[in-house]
Amino acid sequence: MDPKIIKQLEDIAGKTQVLTVKEDLATYAYDGTTTWSHAPDVVVLPTGVDQISAILKLANENRIPVTPRGSGTNISGGSIPVRGGIVLCTTKMNRVLDINKANLTATVEPGVVLQDFNMLLAKENLFYPPDPQSFLTCTIGGTVAENSGGPLCIKYGVTKQYVLGLEVVLPDGYVMKIGGSTVKNRTGYDLVSLFTGSEGTLGIITKITLRLIPKPAAKRTMMAIFDDMTLAGSVVSRILAAGIVPAKIEFVDNFVIRRIEEKMHVGLPVDANTMLLIDADGSLAAVESEAAHILDILKDGGAQIARLAKDDDEANMYWKARSAGFAAIYSAARTVIAEDVTVPRDRLSDFIKKLDEISKKSGFPVVLIGHAGDGNIHPSVFTNSREKEDLDRLQDTLTAIFEAALELGGTLSGEHGIGLEKKRLLAKALDPRAIEIMKQFKNVLDPNNIMNPEKIWELS
Repeated sequence: MDPKIIKQLEDIAGKTQVLTVKEDLATYAYDGTTTWSHAPDVVVLPTGVDQISAILKLANENRIPVTPRGSGTNISGGSIPVRGGIVLCTTKMNRVLDINKANLTATVEPGVVLQDFNMLLAKENLFYPPDPQSFLTCTIGGTVAENSGGPLCIKYGVTKQYVLGLEVVLPDGYVMKIGGSTVKNRTGYDLVSLFTGSEGTLGIITKITLRLIPKPAAKRTMMAIFDDMTLAGSVVSRILAAGIVPAKIEFVDNFVIRRIEEKMHVGLPVDANTMLLIDADGSLAAVESEAAHILDILKDGGAQIARLAKDDDEANMYWKARSAGFAAIYSAARTVIAEDVTVPRDRLSDFIKKLDEISKKSGFPVVLIGHAGDGNIHPSVFTNSREKEDLDRLQDTLTAIFEAALELGGTLSGEHGIGLEKKRLLAKALDPRAIEIMKQFKNVLDPNNIMNPEKIWELS
């Protein structure tokens, strides 16, 4: 990159906030995916909106690609700077600006870590439901850019249900405020929803106003063991059809159970074919009634074991093990592709059968973990080979998984986004006119295509 540009970035953000050393750049060449890497030319860590505005104005005038980044935990390739240029990392903008208990809102900067935010809210007896499993390190700005989900989505919804207002810096440096702090806001097109889930392709989010809810008074955790994975899938629909909406219904297969137990030694049932973990929350009386009803449905649905966690310590142990699921998977083979697809909940057992067929046909192990309550499964495909032929077959296997989900009325992504990983398949999932309209939105806001280029689609 032109040294003059580097000097201008240093003048804007401060010399210590501009990284150009090769070793520093290498740490920003990756995200949570295993198949993509590309180093930026420079990394900038701004501390305020005025700095971001000046950086984007400079980049736009000089046609320099800008890749927004939080903690880099996403697993779609979304924060890989495939055209080099500037990585604009917002982790130093990490202030909680306001918590309003009377209005049940909070306003935060994008670099606030989700777990830190939730711990702060707990002191106020408040609750922010979106809970991607990277909650220990992911930033709220990243979760908004990806419209992240998590186990609690079955009852509480995804990130977009909680974003009330945004401050966004557009590619030309203009600082735009959209939405507000009211639950109801029917004023023109819903631009807040447009930027929520836009994967950093339209601008940089610099301030976020979120809707909060009171923390539920009670919670009970249940664990169920099945010797047939499809039975576990079908019982999820039976719980929901009974008029019960648990806070969480999580799905873990035998491979993942064994890997977690090997790493953590928490006492998981290693012989179990499939384990469901379920939370019910709400008032104490409602939770006790729901839990009893759920246990009956689990037993009637073929569970070998269905029981309540005996205390909070056991419940926390189960959920700690579940949150370690991806770490257990990623350490299991040389190349692991952890995917993210969603099917209608009543087709979950059909999808599980198709995944088993795909695994047997391809010869690649496919292990399962995911949010069974909302039909969002994360099939992970393993190979220890780096031979081109095997990697090509691996891509064919992933395509078969995506196509199986689409055939069942599902989607390419439930919560991880399109990024680099799935853009080749976008045309199979969306109406071509819809894709064209999205591109037109992109062109209006970013005519020079500097914002996170090559993500979601190829611009013509």
